[in-house]
Amino acid sequence: MTKRGDGRAPAGLLRRTGEWCAKHWLTVILLWLLALCGVMVANQSVGGTYSDDFSLPDTQSGRGLSVLQAHDPAAGGTGAQIVLHAGQSLTGYESQIGQAVTSLQGLPHVISAQNPVPPGAQPPPGPTTGPLSTDGRTAYITVRFDKNPTSLGSAYLTQVDGAVAGLRSAGVQVEYGGALGELARPVADDRSSEAIGFAVAIVVLLVGFGSVIAAGLPLVTALVSVLAGISCLGLLAAAITFASVAPTLATMIGLGVGIDYALFLITRHRQNLMDRMDPVRSAGQAATTSGRAVLVSGCTVIIALTGLSVSGIGFIAKLGLAAGVTVVTAVLGALTLVPAMLGLIGRRIDRFHVRQPVAETPQDAEGEATGGWHRYAQRVEHRPWQFLVSGLVVIGILTIPLFSIQLGHIGDGADPTSFTDRRAFDLMSAAFGPGSNGPLTLVVDQSAVPQSDRAALAANLTSSLTGVPHLSSVTPVQTTSDGQVLIATAYSTNAPQDHVTTELVNDLKDHVLPAAVAGSAAHGYVTGVTAAQVDFLDLVASRLPLIIAVVVGLAFLIILAVFRGLLVALKAAVLNLLSIGASYGVVVAAFQWGWLGPALGVNGKVPIESYVPMMMFAIVFGLSMDYEVFLLSRVHEAWVRTGDSRASVAHALEITARVITCAALIMVSVFAAFVVSDNIVIKMMGLGLAVSVLIDATVVRLLLVPAVLTLLGSRAWWTPRWLDRIMPHINAEGGEPEPAPSQASSSAR
Repeated sequence: MTKRGDGRAPAGLLRRTGEWCAKHWLTVILLWLLALCGVMVANQSVGGTYSDDFSLPDTQSGRGLSVLQAHDPAAGGTGAQIVLHAGQSLTGYESQIGQAVTSLQGLPHVISAQNPVPPGAQPPPGPTTGPLSTDGRTAYITVRFDKNPTSLGSAYLTQVDGAVAGLRSAGVQVEYGGALGELARPVADDRSSEAIGFAVAIVVLLVGFGSVIAAGLPLVTALVSVLAGISCLGLLAAAITFASVAPTLATMIGLGVGIDYALFLITRHRQNLMDRMDPVRSAGQAATTSGRAVLVSGCTVIIALTGLSVSGIGFIAKLGLAAGVTVVTAVLGALTLVPAMLGLIGRRIDRFHVRQPVAETPQDAEGEATGGWHRYAQRVEHRPWQFLVSGLVVIGILTIPLFSIQLGHIGDGADPTSFTDRRAFDLMSAAFGPGSNGPLTLVVDQSAVPQSDRAALAANLTSSLTGVPHLSSVTPVQTTSDGQVLIATAYSTNAPQDHVTTELVNDLKDHVLPAAVAGSAAHGYVTGVTAAQVDFLDLVASRLPLIIAVVVGLAFLIILAVFRGLLVALKAAVLNLLSIGASYGVVVAAFQWGWLGPALGVNGKVPIESYVPMMMFAIVFGLSMDYEVFLLSRVHEAWVRTGDSRASVAHALEITARVITCAALIMVSVFAAFVVSDNIVIKMMGLGLAVSVLIDATVVRLLLVPAVLTLLGSRAWWTPRWLDRIMPHINAEGGEPEPAPSQASSSAR
């Protein structure tokens, strides 16, 4: 049990901060508006851009690329395809193609550009992987850049458009694939998703609380916090390369937690006003109680996101950092801007209402709790085993698809046909086969091989590449200009995102190339974008258990330190794992099994993007602490006050169920609104996070948690004396309830 007086200083600080902000509301609101305008203007002036430019130098594909760049710079760099298609043979456009290639070669950052139709070229007589199809109607220009073009911005795309403008004027269809296709994708516009989420949130808040002002406050404060956070993220992007999904992910998380945090404070404040408390003092009390829960929850979310850094993958760690920025601004907004808005409104919070506002716990004339949630809480208290088993059955059914999960990379073929990279993918697949969209560069470093043995090595490599399963074709083995490296390009029978291609890459790097160079001092590598994606997948899969262990361990310690109960902390960790497993299952069924593919605007079945489970785990585990801390703090508060463990669970459930349900519906609507995004990864994250919050706030928080706590009774709050002495004391609610005599020393038993 938390010792009397523990956490008093921090609680006092939160109370004083809340009261000061409520009393000096004009100053606080003006400071927030000035800060918001300042960071937004700074972001517009010097803010950075976002791109998916990431490297894996410690993987075999990264080492292979380094070897290639050292010995043949023109073959290194980042490759992209400019796909050409016409109603007749492209040999009739020889001059226009030549001019386009020359213009491309003159652009900054271009290392090389290959002409697919040189003077006198004729379509090949048989099947080919390019660059000119057998019917002559499709070809592709391979362009290599000294840096990823996605980091160069829309102005650079305009230069590329200018270089190929002559081809388009001549009637040739020009589409961009690879990195150029990513650059040419429409700029993500989250406004429609935000509008949908906000509209649903308004409806939920009006229905749940009846007050127009109370419904609008969480939305306004969350919006201000998110705008500030996104602007700060843009300033960070000037120095750090964030993924293109980073701002959308940060917006999604920031809106969700921002609305939730504000809602928790406003709910407590409204109850205080109903109890005839002064508005300024009420705001301070809300900051002391619910504000402390917000602070603990926010820190838990940030710690969970920070845990992504142990993966050792910069791309993943930066996504966690991006999401953490808006969580920080959401916490700051809840603890300062919300009290200021409450001070501005005073007792007028329920003046404009669509129905009669209700208290946290409706009571009859005798002071006895009434209402549906009270009756539901009593049913859970009386039949905990039934609720526990029913909740586990639901979780188990939803988790089934997880056991068939296939991680991979979502290729351009899943994008809408309105995207140029999708059209380029389809043209390449039809003319050269699906594997042409993901060429594999085979690199053999023979610099340490004696000159007399190199011919035999090249012959052995050619022989080893014959009859490899899932290998559609391979170009003849060539040497770099300095003769130190052997190069060949291999093509899969399937699309880059297909599991068959992943198997081919692993077979080439683990068996075929090692066998080809066996007995020599040569080293073989499989490189290129597709090979790097497979290496990234392997790296993520190997680090995911570590991420899970770190995040679960940290969450366990936080819950243990806050609530001083070993079984409570263990229960939180286990049940959160169950809810995450269920949300994974839904994502697998929706995207990998294709059950919701057409409805979500996804073309066919797609694998689960390799880093989505890792990101979802950290985010969901952190967000689940919102409701965990909010519910457990009320249970613990009632238990310390009364000493009745079963009644404390029922009491906490009935006073938190309404706000948890409303908060969850809002967060679900915010996340689910992002499934309308054109980015499939954002669709996955939006659906996965929405489902996880829904499961967490219903099945877990309203079925499993109260059932388990009821069954555990007072044992849930037991902590060994030696552990209680060494742990820091953190009071989640910031209050000082008197302990019941019968429980005054239970934590030490």
